[in-house]
Amino acid sequence: DAVLAAAQVVVALQSIVSRNVDPMRQAVISVTMIEGGTAFNIMPGSVRLVGTARSLDEDVRDLVEAKIASVAESIATAFGAKASVTYSRGYPVTINAARQSELAADVARTVSGVERVDGNIDATMGGEDFAYMLQAKPGAYILLGNGPTSELHSDTYDFNDAIIPAGVSYWARLVETALPAT
Repeated sequence: DAVLAAAQVVVALQSIVSRNVDPMRQAVISVTMIEGGTAFNIMPGSVRLVGTARSLDEDVRDLVEAKIASVAESIATAFGAKASVTYSRGYPVTINAARQSELAADVARTVSGVERVDGNIDATMGGEDFAYMLQAKPGAYILLGNGPTSELHSDTYDFNDAIIPAGVSYWARLVETALPAT
């Protein structure tokens, strides 16, 4: 029963972080798609699981990748099935440079006011292609406050168009500050 085996894999994947990752070093594993079967009365011969794994540490990324394969293959074997895991490394961790982060926060304070800028937010597990830019050149990835809405990549996220002028003002002021006219 491929569906039952897949369900057991989904449940077991949730124990990888809690049982293998130091609580001071974060990781998240999420199964985001389950595909299998063509009709209610036919047992499918295969099930496909798709998901994402995130961490703020390369060693933890290595551990999570190995454990996902081990868990999937072991459970499949226990059910008399086979599992193959394709694990694609996504974006690297987005790490801001200290000097550029302070400049970004200072400029944001001039545009939005001191009380509206938090220069010390906690790390997030979001994947971001800007991480490649930060590997090549020191910089800062900022979050523009969007107000009370769902997180990015949620089906209920709603961009707040009213913040566009503040965002444009921020970027213009950042350029003027970082690259003053001579």
